[in-house]
Amino acid sequence: MAQASFEKVYHGFHAATMDATDLTHSNGYGIIEDAAIAVARGNIVWIGKAIDLPVHSAPTSYLGGGWVTPGLIDCHTHLVFGGDRATEYEMRLQGASYEDIAKTGGGIVSTVTDTRKASEAELFASAKKRLRALMSDGVTCVEVKSGYGLDLVTETKMLTVARQLGNELPVTVRTTCLAAHALPPEYKEQADAYINLVCERILPSIAQAGLADAVDGFCEGIAFSVEQIERVFQTAQALGLPVKLHAEQLSDLGGSGLAAKYNALSSDHLEYLSDADAVAIAKAGTVAVILPGAFFCLKETKLPPIARLRELGVAMAVASDANPGSAPVLSLRLMMSMACTLFGLTPLEALQGVTIHGAKALGLGDSHGQLKQGFAADFVCWDINKPAELCYWLGGQLVKHRAVAGEIT
Repeated sequence: MAQASFEKVYHGFHAATMDATDLTHSNGYGIIEDAAIAVARGNIVWIGKAIDLPVHSAPTSYLGGGWVTPGLIDCHTHLVFGGDRATEYEMRLQGASYEDIAKTGGGIVSTVTDTRKASEAELFASAKKRLRALMSDGVTCVEVKSGYGLDLVTETKMLTVARQLGNELPVTVRTTCLAAHALPPEYKEQADAYINLVCERILPSIAQAGLADAVDGFCEGIAFSVEQIERVFQTAQALGLPVKLHAEQLSDLGGSGLAAKYNALSSDHLEYLSDADAVAIAKAGTVAVILPGAFFCLKETKLPPIARLRELGVAMAVASDANPGSAPVLSLRLMMSMACTLFGLTPLEALQGVTIHGAKALGLGDSHGQLKQGFAADFVCWDINKPAELCYWLGGQLVKHRAVAGEIT
């Protein structure tokens, strides 16, 4: 009898595959009890009940019980930056709003100053600590945005550091150019001129260097208008880069409608999302990325229209938004819990949000976010009795084993 061509085999666990074509009637989790996973060339080449494992001679590892899920995907972070904004945190606790702080020279612009001053080595060292914290909580794939440089030199520096993180740590890193994040001090009251710089110099240079997998923008009253962001999207489209958008966080400017028009991978925040734009992103297949960390830290009260997004069948991802100002978050699993308690997601929806839907938000829906033949062998074995515990427990070390490309890390 011919033996299967496996390089490694893992067994001794139950699996929640999150397979979108799940036929196990396990309410969306794609449960396989007493499961095994076979790996070759970094991908899953077989998954099923251990008793059905084909004959093979590959090394076999027993994971010691618990549940295996796809590795968690954090599809919205700002991990690379200089300095911190703990002082602003104290100001907000004393009543200052996000907009008040931004208008007085704080907020994003203060981080821009610190990031411009920092060397690549300094940015790498600080971002590495933050990324390791996310990895220890089960993250195997992460998006890292620029946007604290707001000039060609620093945006390039940030994205170079983000690529370096992916090269040196056992994690998949997707990079996003967010040059249209805020107005730099030297362009005060010259937003159109700055957008010219973004479109004519920054994005073409970043694209030529191969430093970005996508382009993002911040469509908001304290940032850029729909018309200005559309110019950014048109430039990205011409450069062959997909787009994403920060939209409807503080007001409804119609950014998500623009995102849908350009078939954006995702539209993120969405507290003030209109019904018309919810319908538009549903038709476009754009992922709604829910960011409960920023909602919590800014003490917001306006909730995203979760029930309407659910009704429309919009894929809802959950992400950390890890950043120095509005979301100093280092646990994606905590965000899963907050998505349930603050926004009304179910534990299944939260887990889908950091696996299958998080992958789609990064353009990785055909390779990540599910335990499925042909997909990346990125998975986590958790010390839990049922998948819902990933949202139930606040904190604690639940990771038993973490694998990237089939290798336990």
